[in-house]
Amino acid sequence: MGDKIRAKETVRAAGVPVVPGSSGSGLTDGELTAAALEIGMPVLLKPSAGGGGKGMRLVRDAARLGEEIAAARREARGSFGDDTLLVERWIDRPRHIEIQVLADGHGHVIHLGERECSLQRRHQKIIEEAPSPLLDEATRAAMGEAAVQAARSCGYAGAGTVEFIVPGGDPSSYYFMEMNTRLQVEHPVTELITGLDLVEWQVRVAAGERLTVAQEDVTLTGHAVEARICAETARVSGERVDFLPSAGHVRVLREPAGEGIRVDSGLAEGVEVGTSYDPMLAKVIAYGPDRATALRRLRAALAETVVLGVDTNAGFLRRLLAHPAVVSGDLDTGLVDREAATLVAGAVPDEVYVAGALLRQAELFPGPSTWVDPFSVPTGWRLGGEPAWTAHHFRVPGHAPVTVRVRGTEVLLDDATIPLSAKLLPSRGPGGVTLETDGLTHTFTVAPGPEGVRLGRDGDAWHLTAHDPVEATGGAAAAHAGTLTAPMPGTVTVVKAAVGDEVAAGQSLLVVEAMKMEHVIAAPHAGTVTELDVTAGSTVAMDQVLAVVTPAEPLEES
Repeated sequence: MGDKIRAKETVRAAGVPVVPGSSGSGLTDGELTAAALEIGMPVLLKPSAGGGGKGMRLVRDAARLGEEIAAARREARGSFGDDTLLVERWIDRPRHIEIQVLADGHGHVIHLGERECSLQRRHQKIIEEAPSPLLDEATRAAMGEAAVQAARSCGYAGAGTVEFIVPGGDPSSYYFMEMNTRLQVEHPVTELITGLDLVEWQVRVAAGERLTVAQEDVTLTGHAVEARICAETARVSGERVDFLPSAGHVRVLREPAGEGIRVDSGLAEGVEVGTSYDPMLAKVIAYGPDRATALRRLRAALAETVVLGVDTNAGFLRRLLAHPAVVSGDLDTGLVDREAATLVAGAVPDEVYVAGALLRQAELFPGPSTWVDPFSVPTGWRLGGEPAWTAHHFRVPGHAPVTVRVRGTEVLLDDATIPLSAKLLPSRGPGGVTLETDGLTHTFTVAPGPEGVRLGRDGDAWHLTAHDPVEATGGAAAAHAGTLTAPMPGTVTVVKAAVGDEVAAGQSLLVVEAMKMEHVIAAPHAGTVTELDVTAGSTVAMDQVLAVVTPAEPLEES
């Protein structure tokens, strides 16, 4: 069942409905194209050996089939060592629902209900819950029986998952997609609502034991929701949001706890997160007597989650879980992509810059028992007038630089003319800072360091680095408008252009891979490639210059 093509053929023979698509292994690019055109656009390209959404490509334009097939093969080969592909009909606004099965080596197979996995981006699940808010008891029983038949069709033993695509408007019309012959990342939500330890049962089945749980013994109690914490940076480009891998050292870690909260984590302070592996770092799971309680507990848990040193999606997930469609259970696999731009943290809050400035200002003053030359501290004292402002220049990646001026307890942010009243209060806990601005109190977790200060709050984090306005002005004047830099640390896998090539706006020039994900580097405008500093196989750092495209000269009017 690890081969999606053979799996579909096997369960189809057992009477399980499958998604219409190509048949047969080892199809050439031409055969895949022909199958896609026969099925009708849009179609989904999938690696036969894969999982986790890697190598999957949704193609709506037949003219792009060749390019997308080539990209899917590269990703599949890099992730699974096998570039065999299949093509399936794409069902618009579908729901992704999977059934957990458990089978022993003595012919007993049961199902443990379903998990709703429709909240995805880039075909990768980020939120899972059990049970699904879509299914009624009759549909749950029918899908469970279909999953049992799929497991029986291949003589399966162990814990496994049978995945279905379900039209949101007609849940009774479900189609088999694939079977995962292993535990899934999201298995904790099933454990919490059934009370069964799936890891234990997988080991016991492997030891030859018989299942002691019958289908009629399985009851679903309460509701559980899981959020996947991933190392990634969300960047908004127009209406599109790119989720790019993040890397670095975990400087500060605070993981949530409390009633109904479970954390499965691979993180610890000091751990280095690289780009060679999948970006998932941890799972935060919440259980409650009903769905509303589980969602509320998970949102609160994500607000308590702090990871400083590596960008994560904790804040994004917290906002997603508060989206009206999620709260109401009106889900589909395209929801996250449609709403992503509204869920990404927007402008950096003013209080983040103010806290950074006051922390830096405090570092410049000695302790109360230390004598220091009064002219070496930034009191702003001057003869015959008000104290001068001390300026602190910051930049947060992805945002314009900001200047914060401090004079005593007065703070001016950028070009503001009316100062804020701001001061740091005694910390409420280790590693924290509390700020009061004009009567409002803000609390952050803080991680200072030589590369700048990091602040975290409610699942979001900001990295404030020093900004030199003079140096930046010179650099900006010298920089070329067509300079393309690496959006993430990774490896260049494909180079599609050469110095001297004439390119069109939006034409793909390079492909950079990190954490088994590809990111296409495209020409920002029409012009000529005048610099190309990398080759296929080159390792690149974040913001490293990759290429320069000189704009085409405008045509003179006759």
